[in-house]
Amino acid sequence: MIDALIDKIIDMQNPTCVGLDTSFEYLPDEMREDIATFEGVAERIIEFNMNIIDKVCDIVPAVKVQVAYYEMYGYEGLRAFDYTVNYAGGRGMTVIADCKRNDIGSTAGCYSKAFIGETSVNGKIMRPFPADMLTVNGYLGTDGIKPFTDDIKKHDKGIFVLVKTSNPSGSELQNLKLENGKYLYEQMGDLVAEWGKDLIGGYGYSEVGAVVGATHPVEAANLRKRLPSVFFLIPGYGAQGGNAEMLKVCFDGRGLGGIVNSSRGIICAYRDPKYSGMSYADAARAACVDMQQDLSNVIGRMGR
Repeated sequence: MIDALIDKIIDMQNPTCVGLDTSFEYLPDEMREDIATFEGVAERIIEFNMNIIDKVCDIVPAVKVQVAYYEMYGYEGLRAFDYTVNYAGGRGMTVIADCKRNDIGSTAGCYSKAFIGETSVNGKIMRPFPADMLTVNGYLGTDGIKPFTDDIKKHDKGIFVLVKTSNPSGSELQNLKLENGKYLYEQMGDLVAEWGKDLIGGYGYSEVGAVVGATHPVEAANLRKRLPSVFFLIPGYGAQGGNAEMLKVCFDGRGLGGIVNSSRGIICAYRDPKYSGMSYADAARAACVDMQQDLSNVIGRMGR
């Protein structure tokens, strides 16, 4: 899966991921009128997401669908999540389910089946939420990761493990120094590399990647040097304060090594005066073009 994602990034010359963190409140006013049920919310979110996907799928390689924005609308919200995952995949995009799942091994196995594996019902095999990649919390250690790596091998999927997150207070834990002299985020990064050492693709990157925030360039530079085989999912660009100059340290000499997520900066672009007069879908596409140019100016050409 990681090679397929990198192929798309190279072909489009675009390491951008559109974050479909689609709160009902982010929709245009006219789409929110006369809605008073979760069913109505779900229908509008599906319509909104479909139109954005249709507008950007030819220039953007991936979407990241954050499940929390759907779970808060109950069963109907999860229906919208499911529809979005399937629709984006059907339009040829790599789909990252942003769910940050994990637990003890047996429960982790259930999470893995839900998003990157398969579930059997009386011998019939089905895929519940057919994502290509999944964000995972690795702080339960190796036994919580093994069910995911087993499904990666079986189904050609991928995961991104939380290593250095983009939120400001992440440093309260992730930058603690351990008895062995490492920072906690370094220890987690080393574990990620170990978990993925047998899953490295043709570009030299593993199916077990890391979440590394754009808002912490010093730590990101350290991790890029420390983890040459680990592909980064990079949140924090745009609305969270990260910029292209800050995140360029996440990429290798070929312009590869990461994919940069932007959520509100794209799906809410229609509210930006820069894109005044555009529909929300046209504004999202224009924001993606601007982001691609911004990243390319700093990262350079992405090549094999």
